[in-house]
Amino acid sequence: MAFAKVQEALDFLDRYPDIELFELFILDANGVPRGKLLHREELLPVYESGRPLPSTIMGLSINGDDVEDSGLVWDVGDVDCRAYPLTGSLVPMPWRSIPTAALQVSMHPQQGLPAAVADPRHLLKQVIGRLEAKGYYPVMACELEFYLLDQQTNSLGQPQLAPEPSGARPGTTQVYGLRELEQLEPFLADLYAACKLQGIPARTAISEYAPGQVEITLQHGDALTAMDQAVRYKRLVKGVAHQHGMQACFMAKPFAQLSGSGMHMHISLNDGQGKNLFASDDPAGTPLLRWSIGGMLACLVDTLLFFCPNANSYRRFQSESYAPLAPTWGVDNRTVSMRIPGGPPASRHIEHRICGADANPYLAAAAILAGVLRGIDEQIDPGAPVTGNGYAQVTETLPGDWLTTLNACSTSTWLPELIDPAFLKIYQAVKQAEYQQFMAEVGEQDWRWYRHTA
Repeated sequence: MAFAKVQEALDFLDRYPDIELFELFILDANGVPRGKLLHREELLPVYESGRPLPSTIMGLSINGDDVEDSGLVWDVGDVDCRAYPLTGSLVPMPWRSIPTAALQVSMHPQQGLPAAVADPRHLLKQVIGRLEAKGYYPVMACELEFYLLDQQTNSLGQPQLAPEPSGARPGTTQVYGLRELEQLEPFLADLYAACKLQGIPARTAISEYAPGQVEITLQHGDALTAMDQAVRYKRLVKGVAHQHGMQACFMAKPFAQLSGSGMHMHISLNDGQGKNLFASDDPAGTPLLRWSIGGMLACLVDTLLFFCPNANSYRRFQSESYAPLAPTWGVDNRTVSMRIPGGPPASRHIEHRICGADANPYLAAAAILAGVLRGIDEQIDPGAPVTGNGYAQVTETLPGDWLTTLNACSTSTWLPELIDPAFLKIYQAVKQAEYQQFMAEVGEQDWRWYRHTA
């Protein structure tokens, strides 16, 4: 693991003499950024000797609760584990009222133990390393959908869409509508400016299938860099939205009656000279591309917990909603799970359409590439591509609930061969604890369904 050099911090301090605070963060398995707020004089020591963080920071539930079965709490005395800065992650946060910069860290492979085994970025690096050892260099990109909500809930305590400049709530939307993007011009202007300042390659903005729903694409690059950018992009979107009096929501399904939000992942493999090994005049790609699809489909159920990590994730899977329902693939077809987009031969790649926007980009990418690795090793045939309406041709559906997916992950016989078993133990313990807590809560739907009828 190569960490940032001290010179990077020195150069930054010279360039930005007004920066007062530094928001040091690490991403946990749930995709939640956790860390500390440092003063200017505390920055250089982080680069020189790392920063101690408690072991529990990498084994918390999505609500921030300790998960004792993770082995990172009492078993190790909540020991300090040292994290170090990632190269290129020290960037200004222009939306903050106090001049502040962000700094992403990752656990040191040795000094960061035992929490290092739970670091999702390490897991992705491990899987990438196995592909690179075979001469395959993964290239990836993210498309993230999100809703812009009002920071205030309605009179019932429910989330509501952010108002337009006129003050009215958006009631309908035109898919790919330009008026919708024009209404967001102040937000988008600040968002693109912040992306440029942080070196995040934000590209096309699209008004999606529901009012208040937006997608901005990120440019492709090597897999680890692309996922670093996706992680920082989500934090940036939330920060800029807050500055504009809104909340950026990446829940998979925040509203029952509106479209869910996905994270489409684009994948190809290069050789050592940067040539796309999926490139082909055939729209269905090369045999290597089809084996990759075959592996991802064969691994889909056992890895679904990485793509759909929360109870809410499964509410997104509805027929004819542009969210996939089955282990299917096709060429230029948005009704399947694995799509080969059209385009020139040199751009041939796979669009993985399973993930909700709530997924951790590092874990989702690691699971995707593990499937690619298995598909290539075993030369798995994905079968015939689906043509036409894939929803009408479903013969085998994906699990539609959290518990089934939890069980599939924990009982998988092949997953520990491609995903570090030490990581799996911690991740499964965290998700199992969340499931039990979620099922123990009594809420509005329980009262509405059963208060008068049971």
